[in-house]
Amino acid sequence: MGQIQTENTKCGFVAVVGKPNAGKSTLLNWLIGEKIMLVSHKANATRKRLKGILMHNDAQIILVDTPGLQTGKKLLNEYMLSEAVKALQDADLTLFIADGRTAERDYAEHMELAGDKPHILLVNKIDMLQKERLVQTLDGLNSGNKKFLELIPISATKEKGGKQILDSIVKYLPDSPYLYDPEFLTDQTIREIYKEIIREELFNGLSDEIPYETEVVINKIHESDTFDKVEATIIANKDSQKAMIIGKGGQTIKRIGTRARIALERFSQKKIHLELFVKTSKNWVTSKQELAEYGYDFES
Repeated sequence: MGQIQTENTKCGFVAVVGKPNAGKSTLLNWLIGEKIMLVSHKANATRKRLKGILMHNDAQIILVDTPGLQTGKKLLNEYMLSEAVKALQDADLTLFIADGRTAERDYAEHMELAGDKPHILLVNKIDMLQKERLVQTLDGLNSGNKKFLELIPISATKEKGGKQILDSIVKYLPDSPYLYDPEFLTDQTIREIYKEIIREELFNGLSDEIPYETEVVINKIHESDTFDKVEATIIANKDSQKAMIIGKGGQTIKRIGTRARIALERFSQKKIHLELFVKTSKNWVTSKQELAEYGYDFES
């Protein structure tokens, strides 16, 4: 990552943080204008810091998606919390996104973690609140011990408030050359993007607990201009989970594979041949060594 020299430009890292299911990944995909972050109605789908890059008013905004702010007993939960904290520490600015239905409580908890880090408060899912409840929530946030630079009500799913968010971010970014080519939307590799697309279909296609203990490894990608052949392995934490992922007569893995292939084709604008395999790596979510092998390195 090298600096791209330009005059009178701004550039900075903006951490997007919040509770699980607050709408962080939905917000990023909407602002960037391309689906590059995993989105699921299930909490804790995002596991590590992921960058999305966009240009606005001669500024380069590097949005950093983070796992939901939460605690858990498993090592993977510890890793996810550490990723969110690192993003907060490294960012020039934070967007704290809160579900409008619990915004006051969530913001109070955020302040304990973030301290004096400059931040903009986004109150999301306003379309799910009655007008009277929304006014009451916003008044409560504005009258409390507020430290936010700005408070912006939004609906990420309805795409309301985007320009105001970007205009506000740019005001607080440092003067700086661009850090990425202005054409880039993310610093993720094709392997990483394909992995997240397949993992999203695991979240959408399996019962609540199984996706949290699965991982996807991209074994091979054979690329051409119009066709990609992708081989990937789904890692299960238990043999019983492996059996459920495969399903009776292979029906479940076939359904997940079909949906993942369609999503990959939508993203890549190519034909995709996808082969999925399933194996068990017992208790990988509790082993630092195995977590590191799958890219969840506590030392990075």
